[in-house]
Amino acid sequence: MDGLRLATEYRIQLVLSPEEDVSTTAKKFYGVGAETLDRMMQDGGIDFDDEESLSKQDLSELDQEASVVKFVNQIIWEAYKDRATDIHIEPMEMDLRIRYRVDGVLHETPMPPQLKRFQSSVISRIKVMANMDIAEKRLPQDGRIGVRIRGEEIDVRVSTMPTVYGESVSLRLLMRGGGLITMTDLGLNDHDSSLLKKMITRPHGILLVTGPTGSGKSTSLYAWLHTINSIDKRIMSAEDPIEYEMAGVNQVQMRPEIGLTFANTLRTFLRQDPDVIMVGEIRDRETAEISIRAALTGHLVFSTIHTNDSASTITRLLDMGIEPFLVASSVEGLVAQRLVRGLCKACRRPVEVDEAFLREHNFPVERLATEGPIYEAVGCDACRGNGYKGRTGIFEIMPVTDDLRPLIISHASANQIKAFALEHGMKTLREDGWDKVLAGKTTIDEILRVTEDDDIDEEV
Repeated sequence: MDGLRLATEYRIQLVLSPEEDVSTTAKKFYGVGAETLDRMMQDGGIDFDDEESLSKQDLSELDQEASVVKFVNQIIWEAYKDRATDIHIEPMEMDLRIRYRVDGVLHETPMPPQLKRFQSSVISRIKVMANMDIAEKRLPQDGRIGVRIRGEEIDVRVSTMPTVYGESVSLRLLMRGGGLITMTDLGLNDHDSSLLKKMITRPHGILLVTGPTGSGKSTSLYAWLHTINSIDKRIMSAEDPIEYEMAGVNQVQMRPEIGLTFANTLRTFLRQDPDVIMVGEIRDRETAEISIRAALTGHLVFSTIHTNDSASTITRLLDMGIEPFLVASSVEGLVAQRLVRGLCKACRRPVEVDEAFLREHNFPVERLATEGPIYEAVGCDACRGNGYKGRTGIFEIMPVTDDLRPLIISHASANQIKAFALEHGMKTLREDGWDKVLAGKTTIDEILRVTEDDDIDEEV
């Protein structure tokens, strides 16, 4: 106390504070792992004595490891605590930037200013952990790390890319055990939930989920499998990578480098007497053709495909070269989905929104009298100041009915198919999003961020 008073010339007052608050404040002002980097600076070098595989370590027990090893562990540990799905380590000219993707949005993590000095050491440590070639810095590389945090197994997919100022590293965190959500957790309303349950309990056909990367497609597929998984069904899945391990499901990890591709695996599946087949993604004509053949021979097939909405999935399959009559007879349903950040219930507050703005975006203003109110994000300690906590899904479900099949056979455009579906009661992604806003689950900004206008004429 006396030393501080002399050094600062201030009166010093002692305040009692929880350890967690002190730690959080230190990270905010000094950055993650600042004390580790200080030690590395004092030592004047890096100690690489401990290169043991991280798969045998528990990251929640950060002990006396070599400094750079401990620092990398701290980065992964902090990402896990923040519920991050991705870690991006990006070399800049004068800085090494580290960002976490939390609830689908990137946040820069405070880091010590001297981190740039240890850029090559940090990246080399990650490459050692992922069994990658640390000497090869001119070509992109891929690898995997298996870690255990508080008893939970986590797969970390590592990708490196050479840039102007060094190698950029991306780490994707996949929870292998636990964390599996069910149909009730997806965010479906009662009507869509009952409609989807009818589709996933059919004896045969294809059910496709569509959306961009990171829109929760795999999670939905796992929720469906979890719902129908029973002792009397043989379920087989081809995945790249296996994100969740499910008891009772025969899961196969794709390995293209040795010829274990989606198409080859699907052919083998058909000789294994399955009832339900899950294909991680339909990427090419060959995989699409075998999936359709499986559906036409009495199997129920779940898969994902990259399109913007449910109607575009039909034209995507036709563009791949699949015959229209095969698409019409095999596809039973299409589900487009996005993930939106959920409001933090501890700090959300009602907000008045300009009616002209709402009408411009086709918001159902007339429902505000009986539903609502509309909330906005604020930010508090519970949500780390973001105003959002967790994510929920918005959905657009299109059953392929007997009335719709002639349109597919006649090569109708995506707009014609969408218009037909809307006339027969389909709810678009944005409309489902407005329902979530009126229910107080998310904000207008979130819906506008992840969805497009529903004006069909503008798309023609």
